[in-house]
Formats: sequence, structure tokens, C-alpha cells
Amino acid sequence: MSDEDTLESVSHFLVDPYGDFIKSENVPIIEGYSVDCLDIELGHWDRMGVDGAYVLLTGRGDYCDGYVVEMGPGGQTKPQRHLYDAVYYCLAGRGACAIETPEGRKYSFEFGPHATFGIPLNAHYQLFNGSGSEPCRLGAVTTAPIVLNFFHNVNFVFDNDFVFPERFGKEHHYQGEGEFLPVRPGRHQWETNLVPDLTSFELPEWKERGAGGKNIMFTLADSPMHLHISEFGVGTYKKGHRHNAGANIFLVSGSGYSLLWQEGDDPLDTVKVDWKPGVFFAPPDGPTYHQHFNTSAEPARYYVLGLSGSRYPVLPSRMRQERFRVTDRSVKEGGNQIEYQDEDPRILERFEAECLKAGSQSKMREFLKQYGR
Repeated sequence: MSDEDTLESVSHFLVDPYGDFIKSENVPIIEGYSVDCLDIELGHWDRMGVDGAYVLLTGRGDYCDGYVVEMGPGGQTKPQRHLYDAVYYCLAGRGACAIETPEGRKYSFEFGPHATFGIPLNAHYQLFNGSGSEPCRLGAVTTAPIVLNFFHNVNFVFDNDFVFPERFGKEHHYQGEGEFLPVRPGRHQWETNLVPDLTSFELPEWKERGAGGKNIMFTLADSPMHLHISEFGVGTYKKGHRHNAGANIFLVSGSGYSLLWQEGDDPLDTVKVDWKPGVFFAPPDGPTYHQHFNTSAEPARYYVLGLSGSRYPVLPSRMRQERFRVTDRSVKEGGNQIEYQDEDPRILERFEAECLKAGSQSKMREFLKQYGR
């Protein structure tokens, strides 16, 4: 017997409660750098009562997972409750969500394509598809891996009576309303439980990331999850940047690609992720540099979900980054961003060629003039 076989047979070494749990659910487990969540095979998920699949991205990090559920016409999930945070994003179709407070009061709201909503921690909730002819497909990002591995007790996580009344928010948060909490560009927050449409939500400017970009952070259900939506214009691309693994990204609108590379790699000869609405991907650990490019004829938006947000940084690395603002600072100054004047000039050439291939036109040279290029 090999050492590897011996280790796998030992029940008290390298135990993975989360991994064991999702295998026991008997639904597909899909892995990769990127996954088209609108075009994956699902299987019946008994706990949820509908079809679904786990989607475990290469760069998802240690704390979060992803999954997809689909309710058929007129279908609904079984009632759910769990001691981990969950944020849903509507990939296709329309539905409704019912959430019950500790006092027995129920909040319900409808949602459509590109809506996102947070489930208050350990709340009873249920999802419904009100259409009699069309399915409703949702993607979700949760903190289940760290919670299940920490407690390693399924009953404690899924059958716990403790309530978190502060997580339920205000009544108008379930009607798509919320509060704007100013911080600084790139860190402004919107507090709510429901955002009805990520494609039309008004975003403040975030010039620091380049090319006329826009951005806002979401705090959904007072969660410690990191959530933000970013937009960049037609024929433009963002500045290259890096951070630790854990940014699970849904492409919301537009089409284009992202480049992923490590320090010292050729950025044009590593990993290229092509994207369109429904694609789900995550830059892997390293930290890995990544850069997003819009080759479509409409503004591109992407929705980032992970652990450790601006309100509740949770992780020491996030606290340090926010304290010293290294995310938006040039790598030459100890930050994590590659300024346009410092990027490989072939990146622009590649982008212009990709725009031509897509039938669009690059506008980057207009932006780059202010950087002396």
C-alpha cells in the first residue's frame, strides 16, 4: 500500500467535512477556471428539492463555494435554513423568495433576471418559480466550506435554533430599496437585502481602476461577505490588479475576456477566460494578476462575491489592504495595481485585435493619452 493510500484510509488525518458533505448530496460537482452556469448539467438535489450542481472554481479560495439551482415551471425548493451566509444571483427566469423572521413574520419578494439577494443568517426561507412555462435558474455563493469545516457537524449547521435578529434588516430592504453609505470611490456601499436588477443599478464612478469605470459595494443582510458590482465602458479595459483568491465572479452584461497571470509570467501567454452573461469564474491564488476587457457593443458589468467585505473585513489581509489602500495603489508604490503606463504594450495591441474580431472598436487610446501613451 502506498503512502497516499495509507493517508486516505486514515480517518483522523486530513479530514474534509465540507468535501465529504457535498459528495454525500449526490449532485454534480463541476470544477474549472470558468463555468457557463447557463449551460451545465444539473442533477436532482434532494435537500433542495430541485435540480442543482455545485460549482467549485479553481480560484474560489478557502472560504466560499458556489452552486446552481433550477426550479422547473411552477416549482419550488424545500424550506431551507443554514448557519452559513448565502447570496443568490438570478441567472434566468423569474421567481420569488419567502423569508421568515424569528417572530414568525414573513417577508416575500419577487425577483427577475440579474437580481441579487441575501439570505439573513440562519433564517427559514424558500424559493419559488411562479412561471408555469419557464424554468428559473439561480447561482449562489456561500460561506459553507469554512462553516462546515469549522464545526464539522451537519446537524448544528442545518438544524440550529439560534436566531440573528440584526441580520433581517429593515422592511423596505425586501422591496429593493436601501441606503447609500458613502466611503470613497470604489468603497461606497449600498445596504439592502434585494437588488432587483444589477444591469440598471446606478453606480458611482471609480476612476482609480481606469477607463471611466464605476463600482459599488453591497451589504446584503448585514453579511460579512464581500460583494461588489463593477462596470466599464464600451471598447475599454480595466487596469491589471491582484488580490488573494476568493473573488467569485458572475458576468452580468457585455462580453469580452480576462487575462490571468502570476508575477514574472507573460500576461498574454497564460490563462485567458472568455466571458459572456452567465459565465462564472475566479482568479486563482498567488496572488494572481488579472485584467478585464470589454469587447462588446455595450457596457460590461461583473458581480464579485467572496468573504471579508468592506463593513466586516473579517480577514487580517483585508484589514491591512483597506487600512493602507493597497488595492488601488501602483505596484511600484507597494500596491496591487498595474498602472496603464506600466503595462505590457502588447496588452493594448491584443485588445484592439480582439475588438476587431468581435466587430467593435477600441476606445482605449483616448484614455491612455492622459498616461503618456
